[in-house]
Amino acid sequence: MSQVKQKDTVKVHYTGKLENGQIFDSSIEREPLEFTLGKGQLIPGFENGVLGMKVSEKKTIKIPHTEAYGEVKKELFQEVDKDKLPEELKLEIGMALVSKSSDGSERQLIVSEIKDETIVVDANHPLAGKDLLFDLEVIAIQ
Repeated sequence: MSQVKQKDTVKVHYTGKLENGQIFDSSIEREPLEFTLGKGQLIPGFENGVLGMKVSEKKTIKIPHTEAYGEVKKELFQEVDKDKLPEELKLEIGMALVSKSSDGSERQLIVSEIKDETIVVDANHPLAGKDLLFDLEVIAIQ
């Protein structure tokens, strides 16, 4: 029986969890995730965790934040004047906002602090700084 190696295209079912057990994503109710190892399509720790697995094999891997979404970067926090936001917006800490740049690209921001005249938004990936757990099952190797 073959094992997953670099450049293989694989299909896996996964459930991603934080260390406290909170599930943040899963393919169980969807199609399995298909990707080719070595193309950088996924976080490095996920690809490394699948290496060597066989079809129908299940395992749980722990991915340190350094092999996932990296450290929380302080330079990705920004203070924004409240008067630049829609008046009807009811701000809450943890609320997601979307910022559009002049080239039309969008970036997700999280409200991390609310002050009198400004808010502080965080542009880090929501899973930055967090170690992750994944339950994996290899469905197919091509």
